[in-house]
Amino acid sequence: MEPKKLGFGLMRLPLTDPENTASIDHAAVCRMADRFLAEGFAYFDTAAPYHGKFNSELAFGQCVASRHPRESYRLTDKLSFFMVQQADQLEGFFAGQLERCGVDYFDCYLLHAMDADRLALAERIGAFEFVAQKKAEGKVRRVGFSFHDSPEVLEEFLTRHPEMEVVQLQLNYLDWEDPEVQARRCYEVCRRHGKPVIVMEPVKGGLLASLPPKAEALLKSAAPQASAASWAVRFAASLEGVEMVLSGMSSEEQLADNLGYMKNLVPLTAAERQLTGQAAEIIKNAASVPCTACGYCVDGCPQKIAIPEIFKLVNKVSRFGKGQLPAAKNSYAQLAQGHGRASDCIRCGQCEAACPQHLPVIRHLEDAARLLE
Repeated sequence: MEPKKLGFGLMRLPLTDPENTASIDHAAVCRMADRFLAEGFAYFDTAAPYHGKFNSELAFGQCVASRHPRESYRLTDKLSFFMVQQADQLEGFFAGQLERCGVDYFDCYLLHAMDADRLALAERIGAFEFVAQKKAEGKVRRVGFSFHDSPEVLEEFLTRHPEMEVVQLQLNYLDWEDPEVQARRCYEVCRRHGKPVIVMEPVKGGLLASLPPKAEALLKSAAPQASAASWAVRFAASLEGVEMVLSGMSSEEQLADNLGYMKNLVPLTAAERQLTGQAAEIIKNAASVPCTACGYCVDGCPQKIAIPEIFKLVNKVSRFGKGQLPAAKNSYAQLAQGHGRASDCIRCGQCEAACPQHLPVIRHLEDAARLLE
């Protein structure tokens, strides 16, 4: 792997229409990818469900693969069990990914968003044998999995499948000691098994880039010029055994900030790590909805509720006070013109089944309706 630890996550790309996740701004993505590569970075991460079905993969093919030599970048894609449920779907799904991305091999191929249920599904349909076959054929260089479950399930996973070469974990300073995510314990399982870690959600879907004033002031007192996001990314990148930290960059400004401090990474000191722990406590006390805005809950919602956007408004009020409520209600009214309202939820549960954070989405929507309606 290249020494620079910043990876370009193609999950939150710039849009031409903020309300349409499929409206990727390809011109902006081309400029961002060009600068990313020009400054010595090389790692890109995509998946078939990102930005709506296949759009992220197609954007990579158009903006990177068709414009840069294959040896200049590294590409990770994923076997998404949201979309593949049967053994006879594996070959066609994989071939389509190669075609959409414009490549003839993946540097890394991950079983996507694994938990106990998807581990059983992957074993039942022969997914482990399939990815091993693709590696033998030279169409995959490394195999691994991204993971959203308990340390106990991760221990079982790696014990049963030691052939997995890398693990992609949700890891950030807010989740480090969180009793639901248990990021530290999952990281320690990977270390015991000798598996390198790729970090996803280091900024927790942007939550750690926009902090409550008290937390922001705490970090600014130690490093006045550093962005809030830089603390989160450096926290993850400083950990031993972490070989790559993904950032889903939505603008050229975010890219520039990330490149500035990751070109020559300075690991967090012990004192700085202690500050991130204090910031985490402040954020938790603000009672935010720990949504990462991945959007997995949205595609199957029969009421077309813009769940992550609603939670973002709720978090703005909870973190910055009731003074934000009038603006949040106005934004919510505009959002509801093209989407379902929080109170339109019919409690079908598809959102909770899809949520990798295992959030009680229905309850949070009920709270949002009381706050914003």
